[in-house]
Amino acid sequence: MLVDSHCHLDFPELQADFSAVLDRMRAEGVTHALTISTTLETFPAVRDVARAHGNLWCSAGVHPDERRDGREVTVAELVAMANDPKVVAIGETGLDYYRVEGDTEWQRERFRTHIRAARECAKPLVIHTRESADDTLRLLREERASDVGGVMHCFTETWEVASAALDLGFHVSFSGIVTFKNAQTVKDVARKVPLERLLVETDSPYLAPVPHRGKVNQPAFVRHVAEEVARLRDLAFDEIAATTTRNFFSLFTGARPA
Repeated sequence: MLVDSHCHLDFPELQADFSAVLDRMRAEGVTHALTISTTLETFPAVRDVARAHGNLWCSAGVHPDERRDGREVTVAELVAMANDPKVVAIGETGLDYYRVEGDTEWQRERFRTHIRAARECAKPLVIHTRESADDTLRLLREERASDVGGVMHCFTETWEVASAALDLGFHVSFSGIVTFKNAQTVKDVARKVPLERLLVETDSPYLAPVPHRGKVNQPAFVRHVAEEVARLRDLAFDEIAATTTRNFFSLFTGARPA
């Protein structure tokens, strides 16, 4: 039993062959998944995917560097979006300075909006951070994100950043990047995160793990992530699978195993 704690099942790369995507999940023992919202425009499609399947849930949010909505989401809108039994988290949110030039205050304000909404509806946060770790941690502290906790998804930062997030009550999730040969920093962090705060994900359709690197990623491939984490920690695969599944349902309390 495995859970893909972060994927994008509404994206066209997965929708093109969606029934087969679900079949391959089952074949690999991936029993549940959380599909993640990235825009206001596409949120209804994300929610519809989750509503149609008993083993899928979704989040409500706008990605840190997404601009296609043409306006900023409000706390009230996010809370209303989250008022659905299939919505178990707020996000993905956070900060991403990688592609953004000029003033980034709009990103920080958007991030604050998501944290405030999460606190209002008492649902955990799904955090994306890229080249912005210091500001991400600062805003999490300033907005008291520790009241709801959440997950640092697709973690690629240092142990110092992971440790600070853990101190705030957050989980740390590893994607296919942990299987990449040159991802030594990520591998080191994967060895150190306390088992009770560990999650695995695909971030599909992106970041396919070895041995599928370069292909369209899918939830079935989360097995390879869990296998690598088990290898790094010198633990049995079944222990990592059971632990990360238990952690998922402990964090996302609105989700219930089918």
